[in-house]
Amino acid sequence: MGNYFEYLHTVGFEETNLVGNVYYVNYLRWQGRCREMFLKLHAPDVLGELQEDLKLFTLRVDCEFFAEITAFDELSIRMRLVDLAQTQIEFGFDYVRLDPGEAPCGETLVARGRQRVACMRGPNSRTVPARVPEPLTRALEPYLS
Repeated sequence: MGNYFEYLHTVGFEETNLVGNVYYVNYLRWQGRCREMFLKLHAPDVLGELQEDLKLFTLRVDCEFFAEITAFDELSIRMRLVDLAQTQIEFGFDYVRLDPGEAPCGETLVARGRQRVACMRGPNSRTVPARVPEPLTRALEPYLS
């Protein structure tokens, strides 16, 4: 169960709607942020390629909700590798509210999401599919679900 990359987040007021619940688009933003922090910490060489001609295009994203969260809830966004193809990557995300001191384990799964990304290279007007960079492939292998 520990084969995930974890991004910790505290929900802020700006991420909630008028009735105080987290607005759904933030779950998608957190997927992107989790992915970015993974690159920064585990595949920094890829960041240089992103500044050159590598592009990571999000092809599909979804999120299924199980419980509501509100401002100041502490979250663990847990990213796993679902699929690694030649030019595409699929991630799975578990959104877990951290409830220290509550039974049974102080954690509540509040949502689950997925994201499929394609690697592309070239100038914006002529991008073509590209292989997932080797440093990223190596960094992702321990997170295969």
